Amino acid sequence: MSEKLLGDAKDLKEGRYILIDNIPCRIVNIDKSKSGKHGAAKLRITAMGVFDNQKKVMLAPGDSTIEIPVIERKTVQIMSVNGAEIKVMDSQTYEMYDLTVPEEFVSQVAPGKEAEIIEAMGTRKIERIR
Repeated sequence: MSEKLLGDAKDLKEGRYILIDNIPCRIVNIDKSKSGKHGAAKLRITAMGVFDNQKKVMLAPGDSTIEIPVIERKTVQIMSVNGAEIKVMDSQTYEMYDLTVPEEFVSQVAPGKEAEIIEAMGTRKIERIR
């Protein structure tokens, strides 16, 4: 399975995902300029990094091809807790791997609980604890 897909810039919408500087980002805002005498409309795409929450801006012609990351949402079971590090097992593939727990979830993690994660381009992040 490929890590990214190709799409047309004119088809982008807020809330969707895009690759900016090879970093998966969620689109926050799209400003479109009118098409000119000699070309397509220009797009100013503002997005937030999925894993680092950094603001990214991309300028592109409306008729250009852009890269879209493959985003997967998974449910994992927490197997063990060691401070801010946890060992989890994928509920579908039974794969085991380690994750770092974001500060807002440290008090909620416990062995046996489930967590929802987001995975893109080989990076994983905890979205919420159930």
